Amino acid sequence: MTYRLVALDLDGTLLDSQLQIRAETIAALSRLRAQGIQAMIVTGRHHVAAYPYWKELGLDLPAICCNGAYVYDFANARPLASDPLTHDEARQLLALSRQHAVYTMVYDRDFMAYETIDGQLRKMLNWAATLAPAVRPRFEKVESFERLIDNAETIWKFISAADDPAAMRAFVDDVEQSLGLCCVWSGATRLDITHGGNSKGHRLSQWIAAQGIAPAEVIAFGDHQNDIEMLRMAGMGVAMGNSQADVQACADWVTGSNDGNGIADALDRFVLTPA
Repeated sequence: MTYRLVALDLDGTLLDSQLQIRAETIAALSRLRAQGIQAMIVTGRHHVAAYPYWKELGLDLPAICCNGAYVYDFANARPLASDPLTHDEARQLLALSRQHAVYTMVYDRDFMAYETIDGQLRKMLNWAATLAPAVRPRFEKVESFERLIDNAETIWKFISAADDPAAMRAFVDDVEQSLGLCCVWSGATRLDITHGGNSKGHRLSQWIAAQGIAPAEVIAFGDHQNDIEMLRMAGMGVAMGNSQADVQACADWVTGSNDGNGIADALDRFVLTPA
């Protein structure tokens, strides 16, 4: 099969455990582009947290961000197709977050907002501190999410987390039944919440259709539940070796882990023309 597009999740896939792109992966993607095949980031991250990697790889295409809530055009610094939360949805979702006492972050148009810091956010803040100011993502501590939402132009998504799986399940049930929003797991105890109908797979299928690219011409890489629809939609879905069993079960191929050369190996096997 001749592939025209490689779709890449970030965390747990393109990025290793230290939030770096392996040298072997960079080299494989460079060869890929030299052969006329494009690469695209498809991530749960805010665009400001995806930008350092887009810049590092020298990509041209926009990125699909916040699990399909929007497509972001880095070249012109603007969102393209988008489906953010309404202000009423954001207010109701925040009320449920308070009621269930789950950890929360709110993704505003151009930054990620937090009231308190959990372990995952601490890791992200430490990573951001290592970056040059020109590519450093913006994290903002706010005193009140309620005030933020009232004044926000756009709310892309919420992140919610709790150490108690039963508490998170009860929260998900409440959100889905009460608000009809889209809840997807992006970590073992971490949930991304967007407007209903958003997903990586849905947004990617829309984007490739507009570009005249068939699903069969796409190879997609992912590692978590928020990647499953994308892996199924693509002509070839590749699950990382570090992914959970349910993700691997829906993929066409399981490659090595994100801390190894899983992406480079799969690209060599299925996409790249031998040197």
